[in-house]
Amino acid sequence: LSVDEAEVVCLDSDWESFETYPDTNPDVAVRPDQLAYAIYTSGSTGTPKGVQIPHKALTNFLLSMRSLLAMTQNDSLLAVTTLSFDIAALEMFLPLIVGARLEVVSRDVAADGIRLASTLERSGITFLQATPATWRMLLEGGWAGSPALTMLCGGESLPRDLADRLLDKGKALWNLYGPTETTIWSSAARVEAGEGPVTIGRPIANTQLYVLDAHGQLVPPGVAGELYIGGTGVARGYLKRPALTAERFLPDPFARTPGARVYRTGDLARARSDGTFECLGRVDHQVKIRGYRIELGEIEVHLRRHPLVREAVVIARQDPTGEQALAAYLVVREGQSPRESELRDWLRDALPEYMVPTFFTTLDALPLTPNGKIDRKALPDPTPPRAESSQAYVPPRGPIEEALVQFWGELLGRPRVGIHDNFFDLGGHSLLATQVLARVRDTFAVEPSLREFLDEATVAGLSRIVEQMMREATGSSVPPIVPVSRERAVPASFAQQRLWFLDQLEPNSPAYNIPVAVRLSGELNVEALTRAFNEVVRRHEALRTTFTAPGGSPEQVIHPSLVIELPLTDLSSVPAEQREGEARRLTNEEARRPFDLAHGPLIRAALLRLDTNEHLALVTIHHIVTDAWSMGILILESAALYNAYVLGQESSLPEPTLQYADYAVWQRDWLSGDVLATQVDFWRSQLEGAPVLELPTDRPRPAALTGRGDERVLGLSEELVAKVRDLSRQEKATLYMTLLAAFEVFLHRYSGQDDFTVGSPIAGRTRSEVANLIGFFVNTLVLRSDVARQPDFRTLLKRVRQRALGAYAHQDLPFEKLVALLHPERDPARSPLFQALFALQNAPLPALESPGLSMTVLEPDSGMAKFDLALFAVEVGPSLELHLQYSTDLYDAPTIDAMLLHFRTLLEGIVANPDQSIATLPMLSDADRRDLIDTANPPGANLDGLSDDEVDALLAQLESGLDA
Repeated sequence: LSVDEAEVVCLDSDWESFETYPDTNPDVAVRPDQLAYAIYTSGSTGTPKGVQIPHKALTNFLLSMRSLLAMTQNDSLLAVTTLSFDIAALEMFLPLIVGARLEVVSRDVAADGIRLASTLERSGITFLQATPATWRMLLEGGWAGSPALTMLCGGESLPRDLADRLLDKGKALWNLYGPTETTIWSSAARVEAGEGPVTIGRPIANTQLYVLDAHGQLVPPGVAGELYIGGTGVARGYLKRPALTAERFLPDPFARTPGARVYRTGDLARARSDGTFECLGRVDHQVKIRGYRIELGEIEVHLRRHPLVREAVVIARQDPTGEQALAAYLVVREGQSPRESELRDWLRDALPEYMVPTFFTTLDALPLTPNGKIDRKALPDPTPPRAESSQAYVPPRGPIEEALVQFWGELLGRPRVGIHDNFFDLGGHSLLATQVLARVRDTFAVEPSLREFLDEATVAGLSRIVEQMMREATGSSVPPIVPVSRERAVPASFAQQRLWFLDQLEPNSPAYNIPVAVRLSGELNVEALTRAFNEVVRRHEALRTTFTAPGGSPEQVIHPSLVIELPLTDLSSVPAEQREGEARRLTNEEARRPFDLAHGPLIRAALLRLDTNEHLALVTIHHIVTDAWSMGILILESAALYNAYVLGQESSLPEPTLQYADYAVWQRDWLSGDVLATQVDFWRSQLEGAPVLELPTDRPRPAALTGRGDERVLGLSEELVAKVRDLSRQEKATLYMTLLAAFEVFLHRYSGQDDFTVGSPIAGRTRSEVANLIGFFVNTLVLRSDVARQPDFRTLLKRVRQRALGAYAHQDLPFEKLVALLHPERDPARSPLFQALFALQNAPLPALESPGLSMTVLEPDSGMAKFDLALFAVEVGPSLELHLQYSTDLYDAPTIDAMLLHFRTLLEGIVANPDQSIATLPMLSDADRRDLIDTANPPGANLDGLSDDEVDALLAQLESGLDA
């Protein structure tokens, strides 16, 4: 039976008839009395590796397993194993010889934990045999368990942690052990709860296990040695490989039957005093990864053949999920630095995918033992896989991509993942892919298939699938965006319309300026920079747009051309001690200079020279034609173009096929009728009747806020942030959701309100066509908080997660349209619909390099605040910085500093005890508590006589006073 080029299952005993084995569909007459079962695997060198199994060995195995497992005709077994894997013999034949039902699933189902779990739950299966990797995939796929299921685990060692997770999922759990050379399974253990490693149990019928020392002598129980297997199950040997057969199949020195043999497994084991056996690993360097037996030396040989590699060694190491993975260590030829992707492709040309290492680490030299052999134990922890993409790093653009980036980073052990990085090039495999899909299902309540994930294999691709499935669940399919004629009037988008309206109410306000500064260190080519900047302006119509309102509604006026000058201000003559201060003053002044929306231009730039090789490039754009994501596009494109122009090359950037005007027309055409009604109904049900958030302030709220603001910053420790991430994983939430829930607790405790709203910005680029366009796409979601009955934090986090998912699925309704439809009472002293905003910023722009020039992006202080409070959690490596922006009309800096400390203390209390009521979670530091006692303690009073419980009660009472 020909399976494919690499694996064949044959039923025949007359091996000599295969003179040119393997042949193409050989016509073989099989005589039942000579039937034998064999597994054939082609090695990468083309040398056959066949194991010849006599019929009686297979019969003994099946009858033994029937007796051991007590399978009857009323049972059913689900076959998930490929026919070319020896354990498929149990799946095929055992149910048939007892009259049980055999159900076979496709490879797509067997490799997809979510679909496999669904099959188990609906089919009433009572037996399933799988490798630990498949069992783990099932658990990660959300399998809840099957009470009548007998679970058989084999193919590689069963870790105790996995066994403990499986024990309460079915009727019984068996750990099975055995190499193909002794007919599939040679021993079995019924796994019970307990501590310590899972044993391989006792030998099956007519089978003997021996633990021998290097001289072939039995060792006492408890002493480690090499495991040998004898008995009926021992194979005839390897197909046409007499030397290897003689090496591994030896005379049995303990048997009474003449000619009996034992198989030398190469496994390190020990017998226990209770008669069971424990497998300790490999004596040689053969390992099993996800059920595949792998000769590490074979991988090393192929790595050494690479022209840039001098030495190589491969070992098995744990990946970030705790699974075994291959790690390659290389010494490369002098001056060479092969890319990981190049090494992977090199190995894929000769080896199957499961033999391609996850990790590649380059060393100056391989560590050696005193006798000159490679010291494998001294090899360092492997280097995490590097992202190698032809595209520059692109950060996530919204909550779905943010969540997927978080999932990939945690599962792959990577500090940074771009949305276009390939999952498998980062070290992923099908089991990890299943875990990603399980988290997607738990977080977003949709279930992409493993096949869909494999076809995409990028964050951006999977995000599109998830968004589409969420839209389909709400009945809102989305048409494509197409170019529109510029001969017609182009309306402003909904977001642009609101900013235009606000500008009419308060002309010349800098509240909606978006400034950015880039520090340029090195030799600057001003001509190339000016040319690059203007090429970006040419490429993106939004930067050449102004606004007019001939009929009362704003329309976009797209100018055919626009040349932006970069006026140079030379500060090099200013004394060094004053230069940075003057540069900061000019930067902030430039950031606060207003725009004229009708006449434009709505973009300007300037250049400050600090020294011969030190400049600041200042760019300010009105929010009506850009957003923060667009500013990143502007900087990245300008840097790429500058590099090309300095080298005398032309632009290699692809020309945009769409422009923001096309999006604006599409948005207004699509967001109407039933689509608009569905979105409006959702948001009206969420927000109708929501009260205003009343936070305590340092001074009375003025009749109208000026928009003036400032911000304070507080860093969080890596340890605290790691605990917050761990809690997020436990609760199947994203980091964003957990921090948002904490912010809601914070606002609840400060305001005393159970019901309020929080704003949260979202990138708004739900269509892949606009991913690289400059324009005003950002949208603001309004999330209604519900802390009624003061739940514990875990319960609140579940509420926040559900509200966030609903908001993501209805994110297309622009905030501006929402305000117009809900008609909140106009109050110049408050922003509409919400007064506090939260955002997780995990997409900082990277440092950029150009020939002879380094570029670092800075963020000028705009001195503006659109809301009472806005908390930005900014990811800085593995840690977080809290940036609390505030209205200076309402608050003083010391109050904001205290708020940041209270929020940090709150996070510490949450991770310490997430089951605690949000009403009693701590917000005060020890110093704050002492100050409260001092304030509340009248002169002459003495607290020394109070018990610890009385002091704690007093502190709790004082702390609760913070809410009032």
